[in-house]
Amino acid sequence: MVLISSAGAAFFSWIGSELASVSRLQQSNARAEAMVNVMELMHTVNPMLTPEGTASFTAYQITWKTKEVTPVQDGVSYPTGISLYQLALYDTLVRVTNRDGTPWFDFTLRQVGYKKVRDNKQFLNLGPSK
Repeated sequence: MVLISSAGAAFFSWIGSELASVSRLQQSNARAEAMVNVMELMHTVNPMLTPEGTASFTAYQITWKTKEVTPVQDGVSYPTGISLYQLALYDTLVRVTNRDGTPWFDFTLRQVGYKKVRDNKQFLNLGPSK
């Protein structure tokens, strides 16, 4: 009887640890899936034009806030030397929270921000004037 109860206790202990491992694996997979979704969304965000914002997914919500890393500068273009855009690097802090508002995870993403500041008209007159 003692032998059977010892084997049963060891068996239930093993099952409990396996269930805990499966739970951790599910949490890890959910976080990885959320990270892929958030990264895809953040690739569409221009930090120069939208320095702060929120977005909602089915199971979680994200907020982001950017901080300028480099000063805004004119882009370079061939053959005139200056482009239509100004550029800067930004560090974007992204916070992911569960639907109930509890924090889940956060990360920092380095992004390029840009905005159009010039018109094409000046680039169309590249040849000598008539």
